[in-house]
Amino acid sequence: MRARLLLLASVCLLLPFAHASAAPRDTLVVSPAWLASHIKDKDLVLLHVGDQAEYDAGHLPGARFAALSAISTSDRSPTGLTLEMPPAEDLRQRLEALGISDTSRIVVYFGKDWVSPSTRILFTLDHAGLGDRTALLDGGMAQWVKAGHSVTVDVPPAAKGTLSPLKLKPIVVDAAFVAAHVKSPGFAVVDGRSASFYDGVQVGGGQQQPHRAGHIAGAHSVPFTEITSDDLQLRPATELAAIFAKAGVQPGDTVIGYCHIGQQATAMLFAARTLGHPVLLYDGSFEDWSRRTELPVENPAAKDRQ
Repeated sequence: MRARLLLLASVCLLLPFAHASAAPRDTLVVSPAWLASHIKDKDLVLLHVGDQAEYDAGHLPGARFAALSAISTSDRSPTGLTLEMPPAEDLRQRLEALGISDTSRIVVYFGKDWVSPSTRILFTLDHAGLGDRTALLDGGMAQWVKAGHSVTVDVPPAAKGTLSPLKLKPIVVDAAFVAAHVKSPGFAVVDGRSASFYDGVQVGGGQQQPHRAGHIAGAHSVPFTEITSDDLQLRPATELAAIFAKAGVQPGDTVIGYCHIGQQATAMLFAARTLGHPVLLYDGSFEDWSRRTELPVENPAAKDRQ
């Protein structure tokens, strides 16, 4: 009996990186208590997402600073897009530079920033084939401190990881895929921007020109701001399920997410993933769709003025 209890305790401690029978949320989100008990694990890689000054002022013990620019590309040419996924070999080298190896278990957290930069990094790690060993610290550094744990200004020694060639997970799609699936059964194209952009009340701006007003024709709306509570903790599963259902997403749908440039949508997609939805990211997002004038956009605000 004692051996069985010890085995059960071990499984519970490892649950955030177990996958046989755990619910998706249990493998994707860790609590401050869980992290405190594992923060000195040999293979743990802890990534702080925010700005450099914030990291320098205080971060979780052993955490490395991770900027979005470290795991993405932004082509500033006239035809370029913002915040795009790097090619496989480039991405492998970027992840190695963060200290990630084949044996690493990765926890990502945000400092004082919003959650979506962290979920963009989480999505990138999933795209890189590392999603089964990556989790988000629920509530970020604020919840860590609230739980009574310490922060530090000590920076861990630089350590390069060793990763095998990546087998990219095909979860990044383009405009043609979105256009072909926006009305397909079993798929739901979901806009992760704030409702004012979806409704056409506000207009985003791209590198070349302002976006068109409104949203991809046929898309649903789940603003990235709705997936967390006021303290930036992920809402309970029942609340998240109700939010997606109200938006028109059916159980089991593959959620295709987009936003302005492919960041905010990853927070919405992360929430969908915790509910068990397969997820895809339109990485070019509305920045790309808007400039393709042959692709349809719906503008509720314009209809209201008629």
